Amino acid sequence: MTNRITDLFQIEYPIIQAGMVWNSGWKLASAASNSGILGLLGAGSMYPEVLREHIQKCKQATAKPFGVNVPMLYPEIDKIMDIIVDEGVEIVFTSAGNPKTWTRWLQEKGITVVHVVSSLKFALKAQEAGVDAIVAEGFEAGGHNGRDETTTLTLIPIVKEHITIPLIAAGGIATGKAMLACMVLGADGVQIGSRFVASEESSAHINFKKAVIEAKEGDTQLTLKELAPVRLIKNRFYNEVQELYKKGATVDELKALLGKARAKKGMFEGDLEEGELEIGQISGLIHDIKPVNKIVKEIITEFEEAKNQLPNLK
Repeated sequence: MTNRITDLFQIEYPIIQAGMVWNSGWKLASAASNSGILGLLGAGSMYPEVLREHIQKCKQATAKPFGVNVPMLYPEIDKIMDIIVDEGVEIVFTSAGNPKTWTRWLQEKGITVVHVVSSLKFALKAQEAGVDAIVAEGFEAGGHNGRDETTTLTLIPIVKEHITIPLIAAGGIATGKAMLACMVLGADGVQIGSRFVASEESSAHINFKKAVIEAKEGDTQLTLKELAPVRLIKNRFYNEVQELYKKGATVDELKALLGKARAKKGMFEGDLEEGELEIGQISGLIHDIKPVNKIVKEIITEFEEAKNQLPNLK
């Protein structure tokens, strides 16, 4: 399978394993890259020297391309970027910030830059900033999300109509059929997160992985838009957030409730009641925990089968 995304990243399949906080360590990224897709380390939950360690271990575990996802709201982003350059990382996905801030600087170091957006407005800004590709992420996604609640199947053709650089679809994608649907709508590839949370190599706590595969349709909700929109599994912490909203919560009150390390408590430490459990809507379609290579094989097999069936549609 060859297209603009496989050529850009020098990978076998146009799939990116999302760089998710507390889920995407070196074991997941290297397993993804070894499976023929692009693995990403999630720098958002790593101190600078922790990221350096994960980059070094990832380089030892795979000879294939991998990258780092960097949320630009990270407090020590200068150190993160310096480490990425020092360690010879060749691909960076940026998010949650202005792409003009780092794109040229990274590209001058020979690094391919991709920016994650949730709207046409920000897609155009990213293209203007000179990024090499865009991830357009729909409302279905887990983690940090858009405030406009634009779904993936709406967002992709809208963005495709206005940009010329490679386009990667994200949000609500966990199967080969969903991958095909996004590519029919104009995407050159897909970024998948939630499906890889429920993998053996994910650094998520087993309690969180089990919560993901037990989740049903309607068990997640987008919330905390005043801070940074996230889609959460409904639990005690989520209910506390909703109660605060009913009382007309201020931003400061929401921040106080969120506190520190709430996501770490939930996803990495496995506290399913007091922790923040970020996951996409597609969790309702994820029913098992598997090795990454099996997940990738299933997605590609289903993609090819669905593509071959298209001529038979009436």
